[in-house]
Amino acid sequence: MDPSPIHRHTAGAARREAQLAAPRITRELKTIAAMLRIYCRDHHGAVARGDAGVCADCAALLVYARKRLAGCPYGAEKPTCVNCPIHCYGARQREAMRIVMRHAGPRVLWRHPLLALAHLLDGRRRPPPKPNAGTGSKTADTSNPPAG
Repeated sequence: MDPSPIHRHTAGAARREAQLAAPRITRELKTIAAMLRIYCRDHHGAVARGDAGVCADCAALLVYARKRLAGCPYGAEKPTCVNCPIHCYGARQREAMRIVMRHAGPRVLWRHPLLALAHLLDGRRRPPPKPNAGTGSKTADTSNPPAG
């Protein structure tokens, strides 16, 4: 019997939340949040800020990044997004994050040196092979050719 759609959704949400609890993913999310705060402070000045310390637009990008990190097929072994062979951000969000990182990257070294150092070291790691690579081989079985 197939589990109900509600059960599958709940199980998937629990798996994604557990993935966010992994130390590597937690640190990456903290780094993204720190970079967004720096960028937002420098570019969006006196705009009202929410609980995350960023404006509504930057908060939306942070929520999007959190969702993407939670669903990353690499899990805790994920490479930095710039080195990842799987681009899971939409084109608009990827460009927005690139702009944020270009501005905040050098500045995060002074404000959050440990996060910056960890991010730089993570960027030097080789990406692991793509998840599920080679598990669904589509090569033809030539041992029993079709009759006909």
